[in-house]
Amino acid sequence: MTTETTEKEVTRDEGLDLYRRMFLIRRFEERASQLRAAGLIPGFLHPCIGQEASAVGVCAALGPHDALTSTHRGHGHMLARGADPARMYAELFARVEGYNRGKGGSLHMIDVDLGFLGANGIVGAGIPLATGAALQLKRQGRAGVAVSFFGDGATNEGSFHESLNMASLWKLPVLYVCENNLYGEFTRQDHHQVVADVAERAVSYGMPGVIVDGNDVVAVRETTREAVDRARRGDGPTLIETKTYRHRGHFEGDMARYRPGGELEHWLEHDPLDVLTRRLVADGVAREADLDETRASVESQLDESVEWAKGQAHPRPVDALEDVYVDSMEGAALR
Repeated sequence: MTTETTEKEVTRDEGLDLYRRMFLIRRFEERASQLRAAGLIPGFLHPCIGQEASAVGVCAALGPHDALTSTHRGHGHMLARGADPARMYAELFARVEGYNRGKGGSLHMIDVDLGFLGANGIVGAGIPLATGAALQLKRQGRAGVAVSFFGDGATNEGSFHESLNMASLWKLPVLYVCENNLYGEFTRQDHHQVVADVAERAVSYGMPGVIVDGNDVVAVRETTREAVDRARRGDGPTLIETKTYRHRGHFEGDMARYRPGGELEHWLEHDPLDVLTRRLVADGVAREADLDETRASVESQLDESVEWAKGQAHPRPVDALEDVYVDSMEGAALR
């Protein structure tokens, strides 16, 4: 197990792109919370506010032919991969122009064209899906890698252990990215795991286990690049643990009173957007005016996205019969 730190320099274009993606995720989520409170979004909402650097840093190291799976807290992963926020809002609003034609909602967005193989409402369920995608990539002789995002709680699931064992045995091109935000739903990590570092679990499966500051987007990107290069060489999987924190409760409406006093305030001092801002300005990579311009551009984009999504139609009752798999025997019976 290693702990990664990096002072890798970034160019102006790289820095502003990383900042834009992170700010887009932050404001997308904050607006989604407001829109849900206004009654436009049905069902649960699990914001990833505070975890933006993990999503953006990992996706910045991937290529167009790579694949990834997400979690119930997956908006940031999808946006970092390049999804259209307008179509994402449409899905949240249950409109037909959404990514799942208004039928999946927050927990089940997917865009195969982006290599985004889906968010998932089941804890740990994306881990074997990414493992299977990596197996397919290897069998086809393609250079792509698969990535699975999951939280610390998912590493207690059988799907985690079975997947890592198989991936290591077959040297599959897959990255397992644990976004350790210290909580599995409402339970602190030290109340559901003996190990403090999830990366230690990599030892059992003969793969590297790497810890990285999950609020440092550049460190996450560089750590991921090394793991991607290893996977593309045929050397097998890596378990990356990004140490991060969610600023909100488990879901929108959860007041998170189970958190000890001072914990949130501590992590707010390490807000990933502030960390990157300080770095870009201190290194002379960007000026505050550049960041102001970036923020204004994102706000304008999200204004347009929300208004467009509001104008789309809801699915009709008959649409429930479309996009449903029916095998030949059942199809014959239905006809």
